[in-house]
Amino acid sequence: MKLKELEGYLQDVAVFEEPKIKLEQYPTTAHLAARMLYTAHTTYDDIENKAVGDFGCGCGILSIAAAMLGSAYNVGFDIDPDAIAIAQQNCEEFEVEMDFILTDLSATPAPSTADKESTNGRGPYEMMKGKLDTILMNPPFGTKLKGIDMVFLKKGIDLANHAVYSLHKTSTREHILKKAKEWGVECEVVAELRYNLDKSYKFHKKQSLDIAVDFLRFEKKSRPEISS
Repeated sequence: MKLKELEGYLQDVAVFEEPKIKLEQYPTTAHLAARMLYTAHTTYDDIENKAVGDFGCGCGILSIAAAMLGSAYNVGFDIDPDAIAIAQQNCEEFEVEMDFILTDLSATPAPSTADKESTNGRGPYEMMKGKLDTILMNPPFGTKLKGIDMVFLKKGIDLANHAVYSLHKTSTREHILKKAKEWGVECEVVAELRYNLDKSYKFHKKQSLDIAVDFLRFEKKSRPEISS
């Protein structure tokens, strides 16, 4: 599938009718989602036949794009049941199979409403540990809850077997590169993009806001083989 074709399909993904400001619910545009997933797929081979997790999945656009590019399994994590309901509807429209975990990714450890029903009381991370090759996210930028973007990122890196893809304000690049080094992961600035946010809330004075964002890829460093 070509990039423009993928973006065209993603234009039909339904978004929030009443976004929640405290959760920083800004829908990922079809333009950004298509470029994120197409690059992860064609340049790094991190999508096709891979198990993919979507942190703060919202309306599900990243997972839908992954499924259209041949992912083997998709699971979305979100705190908002209304967002998950929209994502489920989108998956039905696109005939995409996707699991969902209702959980607060800002908590440590992240709890799940399914915790009591899961085997041995295991939460979502114990259940999914070792099962996801790639993690995708467009996390909250932290305007309402400072540092939440880094919490999402660290948990994604902990959970992914191989790679994490994420969008962050370009202004935070140096901080993120420093953190990646501390965490022992490789961080690559794949592209510098523009995130055009349409007016979503009443307090917005402008019809749209153009934000400079980095499209980042994190890869866990392989451990050196120990000779016997």
